[in-house]
Amino acid sequence: MVRPFRQSVNARRASDHLGVLLSTLATSMILAAAEGHEDAGGFHTPSLSDFFPSAIAFGDTIFQIDRIWIIRIVATIVLLTVFVVAARRAKIVPGRFQAAVEFLLDFVRVQIVEEIMGKERAKRYVPMLTTIFFTILAFNLTGVIPGLNLAATSRIGVPLLLALWVFVTYWYAGIQKHGLGGYLKANLFPPGVPWPIYFILTPIELLQILVIRPGSLMVRLVANMVAGHIMLVLCFAATQFFLIDSAGTGLMVFGALTLPAGIFVTLFEVLVGFLQAYIFALLAAVYINMSLEEEH
Repeated sequence: MVRPFRQSVNARRASDHLGVLLSTLATSMILAAAEGHEDAGGFHTPSLSDFFPSAIAFGDTIFQIDRIWIIRIVATIVLLTVFVVAARRAKIVPGRFQAAVEFLLDFVRVQIVEEIMGKERAKRYVPMLTTIFFTILAFNLTGVIPGLNLAATSRIGVPLLLALWVFVTYWYAGIQKHGLGGYLKANLFPPGVPWPIYFILTPIELLQILVIRPGSLMVRLVANMVAGHIMLVLCFAATQFFLIDSAGTGLMVFGALTLPAGIFVTLFEVLVGFLQAYIFALLAAVYINMSLEEEH
């Protein structure tokens, strides 16, 4: 369990650090070049308002439909269609499409769930963690699909719902196996610790199983998708500004930098979208498995 967990942490740190570096460099270069043009109706930087588009229907109600809501529906329909078609056309000798779907399914089952939990324990949780992985992956990739251009996980609702699902699952699994008292004792009072340390350790452990675990799942996913969208918009909006709006000026040379940067960030966001789905599912498996262990 330790090896893949450490690998996921190292991969997450690498992606986060590279993302921060790219964002900082791109922002500094573009804003320095475009300074003074925003008021003239030229370049406009992305903002958090991008993630809260205007209502399409039922505005200012709990049933409000907006662009990101439509994106989630489209991604869900496409995801379900892929699996329905793969299931109905399944053959003993798979074609390329079936082989690709089976490869991803086996990846989740073997590399995430069974690697953490073992084969016997994993059987119960493979459907849940597979659903989480593919939902996050599909919703993340909408951020780089033309016409959608916004990750469906870049607003808190879906990550919150998935994190609560994991939270309820590892609490239920732990209580079912150990009972409420046994589960709390195993988590809040780990053995081998001098008793005075419990005054410090126990509140921290309680905060961890109540807030930190689901919160870390949720915040990490949202933050990466928000940062990725801002980087993409920054690069491509700057490319339009430099190559089209500023045609005939000395600023056009910057377009030769922002266009390849936008293409690179797009490919990088595909990698991040897959990586965040992997990390979310992996940590979910780790948390559930920890709740089933006798000692932590």
